[in-house]
Amino acid sequence: MVIGAVVSGFELVDLDGMTHRLADYTGEIVVLDFWSAECPWSSNYDGWLSQHASGWARQGVRLLAIASNVNESAADIRETVAERNITFPVLLDDGCAVADLYGALTTPHIFVIDPAGRLAYQGAIDDRSFRQREASVNYLEQALAALLAGGQPNPAHTDSYGCTIVRPVAEQGITA
Repeated sequence: MVIGAVVSGFELVDLDGMTHRLADYTGEIVVLDFWSAECPWSSNYDGWLSQHASGWARQGVRLLAIASNVNESAADIRETVAERNITFPVLLDDGCAVADLYGALTTPHIFVIDPAGRLAYQGAIDDRSFRQREASVNYLEQALAALLAGGQPNPAHTDSYGCTIVRPVAEQGITA
């Protein structure tokens, strides 16, 4: 997905059966967090994201996690959300349709959508990696600060880092 392009809409259900449409958040900044119940990289960020979600909401920023891994059941996801005290909605992306639509590769993989519905940032939350265990820059905070101040994120794109999203076998080109 290209920075500055109008993003594709979607409709997904959360763990309570409530439908969320991207169009429901028109005029707000939306942070999409492609998320996993079993990925340690997602787990590393869940507490931080939960701490910030309500403050962001007061500023017109909505955080939506999207669970796309085909190997994680709704029951597994529900249990993990309770264990981690996650305070933001976790949406179920059966069959990876939204992950494929956005080109999400990892958990986490962040997409920030501006109030006009355009992609403003995509990539990692920060610069942590296997070799760099402590963050020296938080890309998500920088992107949100820029948008809230009326500017554009810089950088607007970084490489996401985490666990690979588990897609259906047929979509991976593997045959039995």
